[in-house]
Amino acid sequence: MQAYYLEIVTDDVAAVCDVYAAAHQVRFSDPVSVLGDARTAQRPDGGLVGIRGRMRPDEALCVRPYWLVADLEAAVAAAVEAGAELAHPPLELTGYGSFAIYIAGGVDHGLWQR
Repeated sequence: MQAYYLEIVTDDVAAVCDVYAAAHQVRFSDPVSVLGDARTAQRPDGGLVGIRGRMRPDEALCVRPYWLVADLEAAVAAAVEAGAELAHPPLELTGYGSFAIYIAGGVDHGLWQR
């Protein structure tokens, strides 16, 4: 398993970006609209870290890994068949690939296909 995108949802985007930048010597982008205005930094393995605010008032603060898969539709179907609840159906993000979110064990998990 490889985490491609690590998403952090916080009420203080600037503070979290500042801490990550200092601790890991990375630079964060300006907000990226297609990623929910996340500010992103490249990871050494080619993946991304995205730090963003809530997209709706009731969205929980979280750290959500998006696992890289070869076939998003098949991976979503397998997760749901295994008992996961689909929270966000597959959606293409221009220039980034496609993602889906499911809930298992009370925790958000993501899948990502490049």
